[in-house]
Amino acid sequence: MNFEIIFVLSALAGMIAALIWDKMRPGMVLISVVVLFLCAGILTPREMLEGFSNKGMITVAMLFLVSEGIRQSGTLAQLFKKLLPKGKTTVVRSQMRLLPVLAGMSAFLNNTPMVVIFAPVIKRWAEGIRLPPAKFLIPLTFAVSLGGICTLIGTSTNLVVNGMIMEAGYEGLSMFEIAKIGVPVAIAGILFLLFFSSKLLPESRENREDEPAGKDEKGGLHCIEAVLGPRFPGINKKLGEFDFTRHYGATVKGVKTGGQYVTGNPDDVILQEGDTLVLWADDSFIPAWGESRVFLTLANGKEEEAPVSNKKRWLALGLFIFMITGATTGELPVVKETWPDVKFDMFFFVCITTVIMAWTNIFPARKYTKYISWDILITIACAFAISKAIENSGLAAVSAKFIIDMSATTGAYTLLAMTFIITALFSQIITNNAAAALSFPVALSVATQLGVNPAPFFIVTCVAASTSFCTPICYQTNMIVQGLGGYSFMDFVKIGLPLTIIVFLTTIFLTPLIWPF
Repeated sequence: MNFEIIFVLSALAGMIAALIWDKMRPGMVLISVVVLFLCAGILTPREMLEGFSNKGMITVAMLFLVSEGIRQSGTLAQLFKKLLPKGKTTVVRSQMRLLPVLAGMSAFLNNTPMVVIFAPVIKRWAEGIRLPPAKFLIPLTFAVSLGGICTLIGTSTNLVVNGMIMEAGYEGLSMFEIAKIGVPVAIAGILFLLFFSSKLLPESRENREDEPAGKDEKGGLHCIEAVLGPRFPGINKKLGEFDFTRHYGATVKGVKTGGQYVTGNPDDVILQEGDTLVLWADDSFIPAWGESRVFLTLANGKEEEAPVSNKKRWLALGLFIFMITGATTGELPVVKETWPDVKFDMFFFVCITTVIMAWTNIFPARKYTKYISWDILITIACAFAISKAIENSGLAAVSAKFIIDMSATTGAYTLLAMTFIITALFSQIITNNAAAALSFPVALSVATQLGVNPAPFFIVTCVAASTSFCTPICYQTNMIVQGLGGYSFMDFVKIGLPLTIIVFLTTIFLTPLIWPF
């Protein structure tokens, strides 16, 4: 084992530890590791920066803006409200109506805005018809994640892996190619949620005194739940050391951390991303901070939807359909033959859609930088460089040989299963894109050394990197619903672990049948 392999292994171990420790944003952790590789000569400056100009990364940036345009148009909220049962119903019947639609929507939209929009709406609706919100919020985020597997743009991880596939010299995935496995996986996962989530999830763990009533109190104040985002300036500080009232003009009534209401002195709580603050605030708080990245979501038990013209809604919907249809038909052979010099792919159509949305004010063009998650983009760009470093150092080849030697007598199916397990384990403790970056070069080397078609390994990497089900900290949408639903860490394990096993079995059985070795 040479110096470069030892250096890369040590740096990756440090990266994983830093991501778990969570004292720094993932993008800064990854860029620090990339700079180390640059200093050690494992990466050239060009290889370090290639990820920042990758089409997949820029497509993700544009999709943030398209998702924001759809959100601000109110199209999703209006459609979803029509789906919510109005009269007396049961948990299972409601889930049967909601979960498939949520999964279908998330195949084309960013997961986080969907959960930000729908989680407070579902909680408010469930409380209104006297059903426990805790039966719906984890199924919401899991259904959204399952739907994201179904298309190339359903999750940023698919676009990242697709970018790595093309950089490796292979033909990229088409818009719906991954749906061949994504749809069966989503169906299996949703069936599991329908049959078992109501039994595995708690009725409610919320303390009654912290429950936001959404009613006017004396002084015209309301009870509001605010889930802390990564940009909240009080992260890693005690609540008592951070003057929340001076910063935001609201009073902290209580704190929920790890989904549980703090019964002692809240001033002693060290605030973390994903914690929920229960606030007393006036009517100006949500309009002032509702679009801020300081909070992941705000909920006060009332409707907070700004009026939007029907013209704007129809235009947003039309542009969205234009983008999806264009990217799909652009992959047809007849289109490629007719216009061989122009690539009518998702990148082409998302660029057009974003510019039109900006100029028609579907999202405020002056604030466009506000709607892009820059940390995710930096993480994605650095993921390409880290993947290249794993390949350049020889670590990918050595790891692949080690895995093949371990499974010498069991064949490609076992290696495919090991690829899934390793990637899924990474996705529980670090970001999805970092998990894909670590696994992809090893998966490619395994397929190359075996002399088999690498496509099954690429697909398994995509699916496994999106199985962030087992902990509340592994994915942003999990943290959003943890506070709103009052879930404990073990609530995610109880339902997330069997769901991951179902996804694993479905993927490993079907993938080689669809993409033979």
